[in-house]
Amino acid sequence: MKNALLIKEIYLEAFKSLGSKIVKSYFKIFSWFCFASFLVVIYAFIFRIATGFAFQ
Repeated sequence: MKNALLIKEIYLEAFKSLGSKIVKSYFKIFSWFCFASFLVVIYAFIFRIATGFAFQ
């Protein structure tokens, strides 16, 4: 739980000092897109391992 609060605080601090609303919105959307893409990659990797895919 301590790590989750620390990550939340770092996330909030990163966007606090940005000036423009457009820039702030863009970077928030981009960071969520990157996080979602990372989750898809992790899911695909675990799926391949669970189904017995032969990595060569």
